[in-house]
Formats: sequence, C-alpha cells, structure tokens
Amino acid sequence: MTTSIQSLRPEEILFVDIETVSSKRHLHELDEEWQALWLEKSRYMRERRQITPEESYEEAGIYAEFGRVICISVGYFANDPAEESTFRVTSYYGNDEKKVLIAFAQLLEQRHEKPFRMMCAHNGKEFDYPYLCRRMIVHGLTLPNLLDMAGKKPWENQHLDTMELWKFGDYKHFSSLRLLAKLFDIPTPKDDIDGSMVRNVYYEDDDLNRIEQYCKKDVVTVARVLVHFKALGPLPDHRIHWVEGQRFDVAPNEHSHV
Repeated sequence: MTTSIQSLRPEEILFVDIETVSSKRHLHELDEEWQALWLEKSRYMRERRQITPEESYEEAGIYAEFGRVICISVGYFANDPAEESTFRVTSYYGNDEKKVLIAFAQLLEQRHEKPFRMMCAHNGKEFDYPYLCRRMIVHGLTLPNLLDMAGKKPWENQHLDTMELWKFGDYKHFSSLRLLAKLFDIPTPKDDIDGSMVRNVYYEDDDLNRIEQYCKKDVVTVARVLVHFKALGPLPDHRIHWVEGQRFDVAPNEHSHV
C-alpha cells in the first residue's frame, strides 16, 4: 500500500545523498583480473562513445562493483520547541568506506525514539539506495531494516525519489536536481562543484572536505524540492543547522580493490 506524499510527515523522512569514486585512481592500478572485468563491464560504453578503457574508467565510480562511497550526507527535520522545525544536516565521509557505511547504518538502526519511515534522495532508487546496499554487502555488513530491500516488489519500496516524483509515471523523463531547483525557484549555492568533478577533486586535488560540503548542500536542495512538492512553503537558511560531519580515514596504501 503506497502512502500519499501529502500525508507524509517531514520528520519521518531521512534525506540522503552520496558521493562515490572509482576504487583506484587509474585503471592500470587494478590487478589483471579486475582490469579484464572492467573491460567486460565497460565494453558497450566504450564502443558507443569510442573511448579508451582508461578514459572509460573515469566513470567507474558509478558502478558499485568498481567504486566506493566516500561521503554520505544526511538531513532530517528535528522537532523544536519553536513553531518551525530545524533541518539538521551532517555527513559521514572519508577514505575508510567500511567505517563510513557502519556509521550511516548505526544512524538508521539506533534512532528508536523517532525512527525514520523512509529515505528521500534524487535518483535514489536507481543510484543511492542500491549502491549503499551493494557496498555494505561487499564489506560483509548486515543491511539496516530501512535498506533491506532485496526481493521486494517495486511498490513495496516506499523510499522517496524526487526525480521519480517529478516523472508522474513517465518512464522516459529525466530531470536533474539542479533543473528542478531552478524550476521551483529554490536557492542553490553558486560555489558548488559539479558532480562530474568529484573524481578530480578527490584524486587530483585531494580535497575531500570540499566534496563533503557539496554533498551536504545537495541534501538541503533535495529537502527543499520535497517541501515544494508538499506545498509547505520555502525552507529558509535560518532553519538549516549545519552539523560538523564525522570523518573516517585510512592510509591510501590500505585501500583494497573493493
């Protein structure tokens, strides 16, 4: 049984955005078997776009088998004594993917007093939710109940996806978060990096903090889009509480192929 968007209470929703990169900086850093597996995985992409294996590997981060999560930003509406609730946003990020995933899973499992009923992300059903599940399984982690979607029918997955909401059943329609924000006259930061720049900012600039800030801002934008869908009025800056994220790092030479 589906739930109407208008009946949802904002404080029951966990807003999520993730950033990912390839498991290694360059294709040649993988062992021979992993390189062969990438050539198999990327064959159609390379033939269609006429690019080299090394060029195609720049997009390996979007595949859970060849990438890893470097940042999970979350936001939620907290009940305040004041009339207006505060939107709290924070992150779990770093080079130690397993610890990042564990911290996120603990957030989902330990919120007993007011548990989240569902998550909300832009393109979450195609990317964020399954990516998180796959990477947790790779690391041998137990999926939190909120993420345990294996075997469920599409209509049993109650998580929200702002891109899907905008489709209104049109499966051919794709709209970026940036486009919806512009359409709904939602303010977005002008200093954001573009999503396509995350790999270079991580590997070339070594600036994970910048990526974390970008990820947080996307979570705020997703929340503002959903609030607009519910016709609740704007989510102004003064109601947003930016909480310092938790960083989990390991030495670069400790990274595995997964």
